[in-house]
Amino acid sequence: MAKVNIGLRGWRFEESEVFTEDGEFKPLDEVPEEPRERLVRLTYLVEQPCDACYLIHGEADIERCAQAAIVYGEPGDELLLCADHEADFLYWYREEGGKAHRGEPTFRDRFHEWFADGGRAPAGYEGLDHVDTDPDGLPDPPDPEEIHRRLNEGFEGRRIDLREGWDDADDADDADESEDAEELDLDDVDLGTDYPSR
Repeated sequence: MAKVNIGLRGWRFEESEVFTEDGEFKPLDEVPEEPRERLVRLTYLVEQPCDACYLIHGEADIERCAQAAIVYGEPGDELLLCADHEADFLYWYREEGGKAHRGEPTFRDRFHEWFADGGRAPAGYEGLDHVDTDPDGLPDPPDPEEIHRRLNEGFEGRRIDLREGWDDADDADDADESEDAEELDLDDVDLGTDYPSR
């Protein structure tokens, strides 16, 4: 099977990992961890604005921002771009040292700094040629409520024994307190005095 984009271009999924033989999404507990994390994250990202547009227009004019079409980076530190700003990102990544930040938690921040400082791709800089072979042939990803339902389906919870290890901790605390009591000299403390408080 081939690799496919779901929702946004950029993150690619192995078809066999996320789809059944009937072409439907697999139950989330059957999807391997990394693609599952990206798939769940995509449900939030597909409606977000392009980061570059947001840096230009800000929250006050967010309606002027284009909706994201492309995602780069790792889940939780991803960079969202519209088609118009993908060339700026690719220029930064290829020509301005962006590649050195790949996989780092500061990846998105480094691009934001470069872009906010006026960094742009030169006129005519080529982006990527994306080929959409059959975008309507893929099912729509589940919405966040459906993902939440699927994640909790059949989950009975687990019991946590809060007392586990408690006896060991009590013994250690008692030993610390007895050492502190031996070192503490209270002879000069006047309990009738008002001491300052914060």
